[in-house]
Amino acid sequence: MTDLTRPGAVDGSGVDAGVPAHYGDPMREQRLLAEGLACVDLSHRGVVTITGPDRLTWLHSMTTQDLAGLPPRTSRQSLVLTPKGHVEHDLHIVDDGETTWITVEPGTAPTLIGWLRSMQFMLRVTVEDVSDRYAVLGEPIRAESVPAEPLAWVDPWPGEGLVPAPARGREPYAAYGPIEEHPGGDRAWRELIVARGELAATVGDRPLAGTWAAEALRIHAWEPRLGFETDHRTIAHEVDWLRSAVHLHKGCYRGQETIARVHNLGRPPRRLVLLHLDGSGHALPEAGSPVVAGDREVGRLTSVARHWEDGPIGLAVIKRNTPIDVDLVAGGVAAAQTVVVSA
Repeated sequence: MTDLTRPGAVDGSGVDAGVPAHYGDPMREQRLLAEGLACVDLSHRGVVTITGPDRLTWLHSMTTQDLAGLPPRTSRQSLVLTPKGHVEHDLHIVDDGETTWITVEPGTAPTLIGWLRSMQFMLRVTVEDVSDRYAVLGEPIRAESVPAEPLAWVDPWPGEGLVPAPARGREPYAAYGPIEEHPGGDRAWRELIVARGELAATVGDRPLAGTWAAEALRIHAWEPRLGFETDHRTIAHEVDWLRSAVHLHKGCYRGQETIARVHNLGRPPRRLVLLHLDGSGHALPEAGSPVVAGDREVGRLTSVARHWEDGPIGLAVIKRNTPIDVDLVAGGVAAAQTVVVSA
């Protein structure tokens, strides 16, 4: 089983409680995951299904991604925005030809389902929370699933460069940084959707890595996570989600005006950065700690980890006008920034 009864398993905390943070050797687990050998228990993620002939056009009309006519076993990432364009939900979407499967952050499925049902009107769709029957298993593979294996959502991050822009109907993404040297290009990741009774068989004899390992590789790839790099004010541009989760040339949807206005006319008020943290101390600063430049607070540390090669690293969301060469301090620890979203 992929649960806390495994030898050495240590429970996670916060939203990742209920699945192992590690199994006794976090650095070894991280190396195995980076080498493509391990898998990660993500069975705390929510799983939502939508059936009915209108399911894809309905989702297409309400979210940020082009989902109309989505082929079976083809993955997309899409966002639900507020009317003012703030990010509410991050949807990991894959359709099997009859049902649209969505995995979401732990604890967010009920809120998402409530909103979806409120928008159903007379459309032929049925929304269901199947989290009690299906679980998510993360694995370091960048390939869509085939009929002989469980359905999988493949992470598109970092988006541009992995699929040519014309194939998505999108313009080049140079405004938010080049793709050629993006560290996310080396990170393969997908989420298998598995019946809970089949988890152990799906894992087989592969080693398991905890969420600490998965989070360290996510942070190293500069990939934002809902509820970590986002708050109630976040717009997609600030955390670089225009790369993977927003289609810039589709029809109207809730929050589109903000997406278009900031993309075409301005800059986001905040920006995501990678922080290289001083590793001379034993303790890491806590996520949520203030980030300070001189005597001025400029943002907050959103995620932190020890990377198996780069040491202590973190992601932070800071004010856009913070100079890129200024010395920063995050939670009392000196930090150097790498630009993720261009200032």
